[in-house]
Amino acid sequence: MKNLVLIGGGYGNMRVLHRLLPNQLPDDVTITLIDRNPYHCLKTEYYALAAGTISDHHIRVSFPEHPKLDIQYGEVEKIDIENKQILFSDREPIPYDDTVIGLGCEDKYHNVPGAKEHTYSIQTIDQSRHAYNKLNNLSAGATVGIVGAGLSGVELASELRESRADLNIILFDRGELILSSFPKRLSLYVQKWFEENDVKIINCANITKVEEGLVYNHDDAIEADVIVWTAGIQPSKVVREMDVEKDAQGRVVLTPHHNLPGDEHVYVVGDCASLPHAPSAQLAEAQAEQIVQSLQKRWKNEPLPEAYPQFKLKGVLGSLGKKAGFGLVADRPLVGRVPRLLKSGLLWMYKHHNG
Repeated sequence: MKNLVLIGGGYGNMRVLHRLLPNQLPDDVTITLIDRNPYHCLKTEYYALAAGTISDHHIRVSFPEHPKLDIQYGEVEKIDIENKQILFSDREPIPYDDTVIGLGCEDKYHNVPGAKEHTYSIQTIDQSRHAYNKLNNLSAGATVGIVGAGLSGVELASELRESRADLNIILFDRGELILSSFPKRLSLYVQKWFEENDVKIINCANITKVEEGLVYNHDDAIEADVIVWTAGIQPSKVVREMDVEKDAQGRVVLTPHHNLPGDEHVYVVGDCASLPHAPSAQLAEAQAEQIVQSLQKRWKNEPLPEAYPQFKLKGVLGSLGKKAGFGLVADRPLVGRVPRLLKSGLLWMYKHHNG
């Protein structure tokens, strides 16, 4: 009996599970899923958990149940490719015949002194809970600094504004205009929303140091009672320590079939994989579809295609609180209530389909 081990219960490996179960798994293959939590987490909604506008239960989805699925819990310490096993610090190793590594990402602090020690994170559900406790116990008139004005920073700042109208919120953006990689019309809309809702944006920011209660922008100290870091990501520590080829961002270089060059039994999905798009839940799911095709063909001893079609991503949707949003769908910028409704609908469909 072969054992397919899925490391991490994120978006990519959830898609692998739902494509193979209940009836697309060969009779001689079982699946072991390893995760630190007993449920799948909707990472795209961590900003709302931290802001206090949704409950913890709202962003949890149960893992599927099946006789051939064994769910194991633990903190992965190392992936031993040579001996084909997953190592832990507090339990026995788990062997694999094939594995899909989906360990996600961590904050990247860009060597800014004090950033890791003195800021809060929303990269995991535990970190988001910790940020929620700190943010929602602040007294009236306190100041929150959010470093990084990408999608996570923008959504956290807007959701926190709706949750805590009494707080002073400062959003540090390294660009001349917020969300500068998006069409200008969209960026201007988001910037105007923040101005109208009394969120201070510091453009062209360069954070040089962080201390307790202080953010140094171009070496000028700015006071903040809580500082949240949303200024970049990197692959998980386990993947960073793997002795395999990586790209300039530290993501694992793969074959066109998403496995390690020279090892057809190890696949990497999601944030840790070197792909021609920015990491996202949508990308992880699209990649997982192709990984399943590769696995099924190899299990049947069938030849693999030379390459798979390019990923067709549908776009990006972001929220500005519960009533407004922005997005880029089929290269068309959307602003206002429609993209917010679209995002809410997609979230409902995802939970309804996977839950």
